[in-house]
Amino acid sequence: MTQMKDIIKSALLEDIVDPKGMIPTGDHSALAIFGESKGMAKLLVKDEGILAGVELSKLIFEEVDKDIHLNILMHDGDKISRGDIVLTAEGRITSLLRAERVVLNFMQRMSGIASTTQRYVSAISGTRCKVLDTRKTTPNLREIEKWAVRIGGGYNHRFGLYDMIMLKDNHVDFAGGIANAIEKANEYKQKNNLPLAIEIETRHLDEVREVLAIGGVDRIMLDNYSVENVSKAVDLINHRYETEASGGITLETIRAYAETGVDYISVGALTHSVRSLDLSFKASIL
Repeated sequence: MTQMKDIIKSALLEDIVDPKGMIPTGDHSALAIFGESKGMAKLLVKDEGILAGVELSKLIFEEVDKDIHLNILMHDGDKISRGDIVLTAEGRITSLLRAERVVLNFMQRMSGIASTTQRYVSAISGTRCKVLDTRKTTPNLREIEKWAVRIGGGYNHRFGLYDMIMLKDNHVDFAGGIANAIEKANEYKQKNNLPLAIEIETRHLDEVREVLAIGGVDRIMLDNYSVENVSKAVDLINHRYETEASGGITLETIRAYAETGVDYISVGALTHSVRSLDLSFKASIL
């Protein structure tokens, strides 16, 4: 939560502080006209999808002005359509206008991520597979974007480099092969008493066989495999380790991958190339 508050404060300051220090701090457009006058605004939906960011918006409004009164009409995870009213906000007009763009920027992005995630999750409905996000997030906004993935029904993969030992192709190649990479990872984990899962990326079925002969991992990633080869790999692994398919899997192909019996499918597109939903913040007469 501390990191979330820091993100909010930074976003708000970006709007009112001249980085060159040449202009006094403030929203001079609003300050010039409204002073202490009060008003009301409503957050309108101009799109369709899954709503995300309502709880974050409450934190933003509170950070701007604790005297802003919110009436929350819709909640994170709700389906939204054009014309829906998410919330109304009442308070000093200067405060409402200062919060406006930061709230919209976060909520539009989060709602886009949640909506995209929900489409992927729906596409594999009825299978045992789970949709994962990746670390392909906007710098400094990972916590917020992964929050949106959860709202959309997806699951979070690791948050950073600290919460899982993940041996990707470069780790394997720099280490001189799969055996060395796994051995060194386990030695490091034991020496430092780290309660971390180990995942290893494989590029073809021969590497899967090599991992199975060595052991010492928790999950095997099947990177850029065809559906046919994911199916073969899942049969080879036979539930001895968790399995994850990754690499170029789209909304059109995810169902076929899920039906192979793979445990997880990770999709970078949940966060790296989504379209934000269209929302607006409009003045309303008190």
